[in-house]
Amino acid sequence: MHYFVILFFLFLTSIAQAQQVGDLFKTMPTTLLPGLSDGNKTMLLVDTGRTTIPYAFGEITKEAYSTDYLKLKTSNSGTLQLKLLPISEDSQVICLIQTVCAGICDSRISFYTIGWEKLDRDAFLPPFSEKIFLNSSENDSKNDKYAVSLPDINPISASFDKTGTDLTLTYHYKQRLTGEQIEYLKTILKGDSVVLTWNKGTFR
Repeated sequence: MHYFVILFFLFLTSIAQAQQVGDLFKTMPTTLLPGLSDGNKTMLLVDTGRTTIPYAFGEITKEAYSTDYLKLKTSNSGTLQLKLLPISEDSQVICLIQTVCAGICDSRISFYTIGWEKLDRDAFLPPFSEKIFLNSSENDSKNDKYAVSLPDINPISASFDKTGTDLTLTYHYKQRLTGEQIEYLKTILKGDSVVLTWNKGTFR
């Protein structure tokens, strides 16, 4: 029922013509990227190539740009990604990923309508933790939970590429574990990354 409420809300706030990520970036609330003026946004979107411009807090670099994807390097340790994802033939949702890599990488993922109304993340993205990277037979082991426990941060970054809608989650565990813990963890990991596929309006 909750999912259908989200769909109805998207229908009410969408328009028939598909949006492009550049247009939505220009209307993005300043609270999501403070210090970036309308003029800065226009300069960044002049072409699809790599562009670096000065702004209020230093420099900002456009690293990737297409009709439905924009990636910006916002500082020495931060990036911002915008991805347009289809909900139906004439409705889209914005996925925003803000990542900080200050010694270890961590991403915040949120979802918005094309009018920048925030949506419930749980409607589009299943809950996940470091256990998503473990072999399923190991998920209930108390020792394994202890081995991968990093209580101060959930060191998982998220990223899109320029063309697809798959979301890649990467587990950054090596920076916080000892060599012995890393070697043990390698024996129970499926891999350092997991790919979630966008299917019928949600990641699976």
